[in-house]
Amino acid sequence: MNLARIHRLLELIGLLQAGRGYNAEGLAQACGVSRRSIFRDLDLLRQSGVPVAFDESRQCYRIPGACLLPPTNFTPEEALALLVLCHELGHGLPFLGPARSAAVKLESTLPARLRDQLRNVIAAVQIQPTPNNPLEGRKPLYEQLLEAIANRRNVRIRYGSLQEQKEISTRLSPYRMFFSRRSWYVVGRSSLHRAKRTFNLARILQIEPLGDQFQIPRGFSVERYLRNAWHMIPERGRDREVIVRFDKLVAQNVAEVNWHKTQRLEFRDDGTLDFHVTVSGLNEISWWILGYGDQAEVLQPPELRKLVAARARRMVEKYS
Repeated sequence: MNLARIHRLLELIGLLQAGRGYNAEGLAQACGVSRRSIFRDLDLLRQSGVPVAFDESRQCYRIPGACLLPPTNFTPEEALALLVLCHELGHGLPFLGPARSAAVKLESTLPARLRDQLRNVIAAVQIQPTPNNPLEGRKPLYEQLLEAIANRRNVRIRYGSLQEQKEISTRLSPYRMFFSRRSWYVVGRSSLHRAKRTFNLARILQIEPLGDQFQIPRGFSVERYLRNAWHMIPERGRDREVIVRFDKLVAQNVAEVNWHKTQRLEFRDDGTLDFHVTVSGLNEISWWILGYGDQAEVLQPPELRKLVAARARRMVEKYS
């Protein structure tokens, strides 16, 4: 059974359980196939255990009783996409295990034969996220933060700070949690820093719930907070215009990826690529540039050019 037919069978189930009732001609028009194909599909559904019935009084087909698919009326494409994402991301990202349980429940609503065919399709798709921190033993902290955010309750955290090179304690008003590349983060107002800060869940050592509540500033969003950070650490000061020239060997590889929301690409006649981007801070993007070695050259600003050069010199010294 091919993917197109699986899609059609799922669509057919949705039509039959919707309650409106369709005759063979109506089903054929809705599915974009011939009446002959519809009769074959109806037979296959019956063989798979789907209770397809023909209502003599209304001269239409329907599925009586409880729905086989959830009442949200997923399209076939939506159901397949949800199953793939729940299976793959539920397995790959910390604390999203329940997504796999949701996928199992969705699958369980399907007839056995159709379910087996759909599993074959799902097995043909694999998503490989970037390596991430498994955050083993951190689920209770994750759940405490979610509860604090939902109830707008302050917490006190003990945190192993890399920036301060020591363990710190701060009163935190947690505004939002977000997953970025390798780990979960919480952003909120820190009493110690007297400003909004981002904390990596992997380095939170303890959370103490506090009784008082807080208000999230009007208009706050993670996107506004991050501004145009290359990744997730916006630096103080004005945004900077950056131009990096990539050699022909890697130019197409760079151009194929949407690295940043502000990027602009300019291919040159010799095959090199000028990569333009506006960022809130230069440190994060410098590490990305260094990853391309001698295939990348910073054209501007001068401060970034000097920063990359200094780090490259120190790297050479380590290998000398």
